[in-house]
Amino acid sequence: MSDTQARERITVYSDYVCPFCYLGRQSLARYQDERDDPLEIDWRPFDLRAGKRDPDGDIDHAVDDGKDDDYYEQARENVRRLREQYDAEMAQEIATDVDSRSAQVVSYHVRETEPYETWLAFDEAVFEALWVDGRDIGDAGVLEDCAEAAGLDPAAVADALDDDALFARVDDLFETAQRQGITGVPTFAYDGHAARGAVPPEHLRRLVEK
Repeated sequence: MSDTQARERITVYSDYVCPFCYLGRQSLARYQDERDDPLEIDWRPFDLRAGKRDPDGDIDHAVDDGKDDDYYEQARENVRRLREQYDAEMAQEIATDVDSRSAQVVSYHVRETEPYETWLAFDEAVFEALWVDGRDIGDAGVLEDCAEAAGLDPAAVADALDDDALFARVDDLFETAQRQGITGVPTFAYDGHAARGAVPPEHLRRLVEK
């Protein structure tokens, strides 16, 4: 593998609790499999629950975010359609009660301290835990299982969750994404262009290969 190939990346803004981020990754995996050259993921955290957080960072479910029953029913219909399109295994269609902030903090820690392949294995384990197994990725024990699945020492989870600076850094990255114009996820970005949503592989091909 050449250095150029190793460095080629597609930036992906995502939140683990977003079903379309999980489905978008199924599409990206198909596109990656079609390519002759590797395409790494430059993951950027995004907090879909930010507007409902209290000063301590916990989700206040009483906050009205403007998403009513009709919104969620339409979302479920779209999830079902894309799940069939990508032949994706899913235990649930929506995860409104799950908080992904801890998962994103641990994922960021792994990305910054471990090889790309280790981060990718952890990232995929988190998605699988939530969307395939229906587990609560806000639970430290679940994240420890994800760490073990990626070949990591589970103690890395506690180390990350005890680090207030990591939480602040992930929050800052989310705010940076907003300032850059990212308003929803998944958003795939490459060379100044972007595609939003769980778009099909051919859209990603056009984005990257123009």
